[in-house]
Order: sequence, then C-alpha cells, then structure tokens
Amino acid sequence: MTRVVLFDIDNTLLYTGGAGSHAMNLAFAELFAVDDGFRNIEFSGRTDLFILQSGLAHGGIEGEPHGHVDAFVKRYVELLPASLVEREGHLMPGFPELLAALRDAGATLGLATGNFREGARLKLEYFDIAGFFQGGGFGEVSLERADVVAAAIAAVANGAHPSEIIVVGDTPHDITSALDNGAIGVGVATGTYTADQLRESGAHTVFKDFADWQAAAESLLNITPS
Repeated sequence: MTRVVLFDIDNTLLYTGGAGSHAMNLAFAELFAVDDGFRNIEFSGRTDLFILQSGLAHGGIEGEPHGHVDAFVKRYVELLPASLVEREGHLMPGFPELLAALRDAGATLGLATGNFREGARLKLEYFDIAGFFQGGGFGEVSLERADVVAAAIAAVANGAHPSEIIVVGDTPHDITSALDNGAIGVGVATGTYTADQLRESGAHTVFKDFADWQAAAESLLNITPS
C-alpha cells in the first residue's frame, strides 16, 4: 500500500517556544504601529493567513487584507531566525527518528501546515528536519485549514487514494481538515488539546506523543480506515 503522511509543524513536529508568534507580533508592530496585534487571536490549528487577517480586522487596519500579506511575510521571515535562536525550542519526542523510519519504509512525507511557506522552511531548517519532506500545503493558501490539506494532497500524494493519506496534527482543526478531504486524521496530544478532545474531533487514533517512535511508525504504516 502507498502511504502518504502529512504533518503539521508547530506542537506536532516541534516546539519553537513561541518564536513564530513573537516574530509575527514584531512584524505587525513595525508595519502597522499596533503592539500585541494578535492578542486574543487563537493560533492553534489556524492558518497564518487567517491569523494575519484576524489581526488586521481587530486592529482596524485599512485596505484589502491580501494587499498587506507580501509586506508582512517579508518582514516576518526576516525576524523569525533571531526569534528561533532566542526562544530555544526543541523537537517533539520521537523526532527525527519517526520521520526516518517512515521514509525508510517507503512512505511519502509532506506537510499540511498553517505556517506560511517561508516560515515553515525556516523552522524545519533550524531543527534540521527539512530534508524529510517532499512539499506540502502552507498557510498562505487559504483562511481554511481544509484547503491547506487539499493543497498538500495535490502537491505530494501522486494520485494516492484518500484511504492511503494520513494527516498528523495536534489540534481538532488538523483532524477535521483531514476528514473533509477524505483522509485519515491522526492526533498527537503534544499541544494544547487533550487526547479526548482530539478523539472527539474524529481522530482515527491518538498518540500521547511519539516517544515510542518504532511503535508509532508501525501503527502509521498499517492504519486502515474505520
């Protein structure tokens, strides 16, 4: 069986210590003179485009939201490398070993992430796992997470049947966006949501974490739809 595994990034593959949100807030303050521009905006499971548009709306920033995206992303990715160093994050348990095991077993690995593409690249390169992934769907695609998963499937699945595609993430948005695309949603409770919350969102299976990466790899490679 062909197996395609699409991973979320933040709180699934790695923890940046808030480097991304810190750099986004700095960029927002520089460009729009609004401090803490993303206050009270939920980041978990949302696309960066959704987060930016929400910040613009809450801050009363004039102009078409899409007209601000390029300038914001440019400044954000300029600020992110220093923020990653400052915040001292880490890979989540079981990485990179799980990625290597899946790759060596013949799985295609991709990303289904709310991160802007360049932000994703910088995070993965900083933690030295960028080389495992063949592409994906990224946060500038849409306000909606399901569209990001659809883009990831189009980019890396090479015609695989939805029953052969797994989306792994730490939020209910990851799970529901997988199901919306006919894929299998797998939860990992290394973020702000509990295992029960991930199950309630429709996850096929939920891991506490991937510390036992051998067992996790075997499970991911052999999951079949319910």
